[in-house]
Amino acid sequence: MLNFAVQTAHDAGLILTERMGRKSLQVTNKGVIDLVTEADLAAERFIIERIQTHYPRHGILAEESGATIAVERASEFKWIIDPLDGTTNYAHGYPVFCVSIALERAGEVILGVIYDPIRDEMFATARGEGATLNGRRIRVSDVEEVGRAMVCTGFPYDVRDRGDFARHFAHFIMHAQAIRRDGSAALDLAYVACGRFDGFFEEGLRPWDVAAGVLLVEEAGGRVTHFNGQPFDIYTPPILASNGLVHEQMMQVLAL
Repeated sequence: MLNFAVQTAHDAGLILTERMGRKSLQVTNKGVIDLVTEADLAAERFIIERIQTHYPRHGILAEESGATIAVERASEFKWIIDPLDGTTNYAHGYPVFCVSIALERAGEVILGVIYDPIRDEMFATARGEGATLNGRRIRVSDVEEVGRAMVCTGFPYDVRDRGDFARHFAHFIMHAQAIRRDGSAALDLAYVACGRFDGFFEEGLRPWDVAAGVLLVEEAGGRVTHFNGQPFDIYTPPILASNGLVHEQMMQVLAL
């Protein structure tokens, strides 16, 4: 099933790149600053149709279709898909976005893929089998001090209602070596897994934003928890992911 997910993510990525930059691209608002494009919808339809063709009894949870297809079926398997993570970037022609596909079995994520079609980078993992980037094994970084760490975050769509976010951001500016905000939580987690980032934190994410990325980080040797160190569940944000070595220090910064 991992090979199936890899090929499906790759083909969905082609749909995105083919439509990127078109003047006729239709963009609508789901919320004040939350967008959806026709490319999101086309890629999601493609992924869903392929899953339903190959695994017709599996459940599906998808960002744009949401609960309309997250039906209870006679299967312990559920695909969790984000056809375009980084929609705002995509709509503006900023080349930081990806396709994210994960598979959950009896409540546990067992595989995940994140595909960046611009860089042709395929991150893939299966539980207990490690994590790879374009077929090569990846590991988290070996940075041990938050003062030497490059961390990343994202701005929740309801950031204007989250008073803690500005405080957390400001504290990491002062305590980390650098902080980045690229606009794709799935890619941020993939970058933690391969050592480009040393840590990641964000509030308000949904299961399709993190399901594949969390397993990538864990299988690459990292650690994922809530801000307070409690076990993380993809359905209950916030999320703190790191190389494990700076995790406690990041928790301390978040507690300031």
